[in-house]
Amino acid sequence: MNDKELRSGETHVLSAKERFPEAVRGVSWSADNQVVIESTPKQAPELVEHLYYERDGWFSVLVGNDERPLNGRYALYYVLSMEGADPCFCTVRVEVPADSCEFYSASSRVPAVIWGEREVQDMFGLKALGITDRRNLVLPDDWPEGLYPLRKDTMDYRHRPEPTTDVENYEFLYETAGHDTTVMPMGPLHITSDEPGHFRLFVEGEDIIDADYRMFYVHRGMEKCAESRMNYDTVPFLAERICGICGFAHSVAYVETIEKAQQIEVPLRAQYIRSIILETERLHSHLLNLGLVCHFSGFDTGFHHMFRVREKSMDLAEMLTGARKTYGLNLIGGVRRDILAEQKLATLKCLDELRTDVKHLVDELLSTPHFLKRTEGIGILDKGVARDYSPVGPTIRGSGFARDARWLHPYDGYKFIERSPITQESCDVKGRTLVRIDEFMDSLSIIGELLENTPGGPILNESWSHEPHRFAVALTEAPRGEDLHWSMIGDNQKCYRWRAKASTYSNWPPLRYMFRGNTISDAAMIVGSIDPCYSCAERVAVIDVKSKKQQVLSRQQLESYCRNRKHSPLEKSTVII
Repeated sequence: MNDKELRSGETHVLSAKERFPEAVRGVSWSADNQVVIESTPKQAPELVEHLYYERDGWFSVLVGNDERPLNGRYALYYVLSMEGADPCFCTVRVEVPADSCEFYSASSRVPAVIWGEREVQDMFGLKALGITDRRNLVLPDDWPEGLYPLRKDTMDYRHRPEPTTDVENYEFLYETAGHDTTVMPMGPLHITSDEPGHFRLFVEGEDIIDADYRMFYVHRGMEKCAESRMNYDTVPFLAERICGICGFAHSVAYVETIEKAQQIEVPLRAQYIRSIILETERLHSHLLNLGLVCHFSGFDTGFHHMFRVREKSMDLAEMLTGARKTYGLNLIGGVRRDILAEQKLATLKCLDELRTDVKHLVDELLSTPHFLKRTEGIGILDKGVARDYSPVGPTIRGSGFARDARWLHPYDGYKFIERSPITQESCDVKGRTLVRIDEFMDSLSIIGELLENTPGGPILNESWSHEPHRFAVALTEAPRGEDLHWSMIGDNQKCYRWRAKASTYSNWPPLRYMFRGNTISDAAMIVGSIDPCYSCAERVAVIDVKSKKQQVLSRQQLESYCRNRKHSPLEKSTVII
């Protein structure tokens, strides 16, 4: 049998069996291009390392799942995007005994998995043997012992016994190599950021020797909400609220997990419409970041003009979907709203205006000496670090890696157009900025091409049924990079498990290395260059800050509070986070 006759992903399976014959316990396909390798726990780290470094794999996400109601055990799913020969998704599945809750960590072999393994320790109470960093990732350090939010037997837990203390008890790590450093804190609240993140810069004079940081100050409980309170076909509207900028990318990724797992055929016209809206979303997101780059580099005139032009892209989104954001367009099996002939003509006209306006602004920006001085050689993401940590989007494409899900794993309308990932080799802030500029211009062309070639026909397939406990992964190339969702439907019209991984989640870990060798004044620029979204990486508490009491509101109470602007049953000092 030659390679052309092999099923997608089978070459990776054969390689794994040849290299680790005792490690592979079983093989299955969760979708056409998604192979699942069942591995023995002890050899799983070696298998993940083999697929990652020797088979051109990149780490996408680690999914923890409490499968005790199904088979008496927990399960871990190491999802890798295979981007060399035989592109596909390859998942290494490991079962974790319910009595010991122990598994072997792969973090010493593949640094990219560290956040995922720390998270399953927090959320499921699993114990990673040999993990390189045992600190909490998601939960506060004073979180009660024995309370693990994503376990199935804590489906009905109400709230933590005590609010988080005001004392910082998180251990920040640093490597100063003998330098006499001073700690420079940034955050959790900082003037350069709209969201909370606590950075510690270890500096010698103005020079940053090392850095560490903590996120997850806002934990929204979306995964638990989807599992316990929503039907699986209403989750797209929740997924769209993960991020205020690239929410549509999350919504598409979620619905496609169900469509792939359940083998639902989406009408071609709906696939084209999804890609058109995804590219429209990319327009206003990249303009936002380009405006912020102007601001961080002291070119506030450029900032204001970028945001002025961005309004046209927001108007375009409103014309096509009926809303500037949170479009509510996606359904499992297609979309809810078509694109009319007059909308097509208006869109093409708007694209021409955006092309002219942005080209003028970009020429001004790139001819500004101060911008070049503030971005060239700043925030270097070394190619070796990038390979170890699997960042995504313009962050890694600015370091020369041609990683773009639209072209590596084509989906929706992207399957019908020819493109190559846009890259830069400078590895710095300037390189990441130039990637966004080129992608913006390319998106204008992509939208026009998709509009001209959109086929006729229906936009929604409603003739399907679901089979419980099938799972699949789906991804979209959001403006910030790869958004990846993994979901499994239960037998009660709900998600048994939904894992939503935003692109920023992949881009935070290597940031530490990007800080090193720069100055304090560069810090905000470096953070801004990865275009971070803090809250979309997080996973609701109602707290009375006066009495320190907490209460969980029912959905009806919360809806009434939001609709009528009435206070909750707690005091008037209640804060909803």
